[in-house]
Amino acid sequence: MRNTQRRFGRAGTGLVAGMSLALMLSACGGGEDPLSNPEPSGSAGSGSGEPLVVGSAAFPESEIIAEIYAGALNAAGIEAETQPAIGSREIYVGAVQDGSVDLVPDYSGNLLLFFNPEAEAESAEEIMEALPEATPEGLAVLEPSEAENKDAMVITQATSEKYDLTSLADIGDVCDELVLGAPPEFADRAYGLKGLEETYGCEFKSFEPLNDGGGAVTVQALIENDIQVADIFTTTPAIEDNGLVVLEDPENNFIAQQVLPLISEERVGEEAREVLNSVSAELTTEDLINLNRQVSGDQKRSPEAAAQGWLEENGFTE
Repeated sequence: MRNTQRRFGRAGTGLVAGMSLALMLSACGGGEDPLSNPEPSGSAGSGSGEPLVVGSAAFPESEIIAEIYAGALNAAGIEAETQPAIGSREIYVGAVQDGSVDLVPDYSGNLLLFFNPEAEAESAEEIMEALPEATPEGLAVLEPSEAENKDAMVITQATSEKYDLTSLADIGDVCDELVLGAPPEFADRAYGLKGLEETYGCEFKSFEPLNDGGGAVTVQALIENDIQVADIFTTTPAIEDNGLVVLEDPENNFIAQQVLPLISEERVGEEAREVLNSVSAELTTEDLINLNRQVSGDQKRSPEAAAQGWLEENGFTE
């Protein structure tokens, strides 16, 4: 059986710093103990008369989704505000647990592995079967969206045509002719070099560590053929903008990563949950690509402005 220890993804380490920041957030979030809330979680919003606080991780896509959640709640008459860029998963999960924030957007596969590092679920369905049981008491996950963002092996159209490649299932025989560019930690992650070798029989000609997380430097190296395969997140606009090819992953080396809300059961009431589930019913991967392009591309829109545009386009208005 191949190694099932997979990434914690965008939530890195830094637990000590996370604990410190979580304490700071708690101090800033009001003196009331959320567990002493006399109203049940079935209320519309937080049940305490205070706004729901929507946190996010410290990267643009998470901040955009948090603004979408808060905007949809406000449009439904449930007061909400955002606390962006909290930090890594250790930090923002802790913030939901201690009441500093009430909910955050997250990614299903990485969240499952954060709660249960031994989990073997891979497909979207398997992960959503396992995740509720793995989620600690006091927290809950809501409905996942179609929107997904995960690692992918990406090549140029020229490389695809040269080697007749559309899937990782076909890459094993030609890997020794290809240079892979990816973040340095890809060499050690179970889904990285080891996973590709065990799952697809792929041993690359060489590995080129690149420190920009699949960003502009990686894309440029791929386009200029300095590398032939790159690890790039699937909602990166450069994939579409440059006509790059995402290799299919039929064996789920990179497990499903659907966007979904992680909530405080005590603080987030039924009406708020319904609103968040309605957002998930509309949010797509293509939406994330377009939103990322607005914020990180030439438009340089703020996450709040990009989110507002999505809310208006999808009928979440006051």
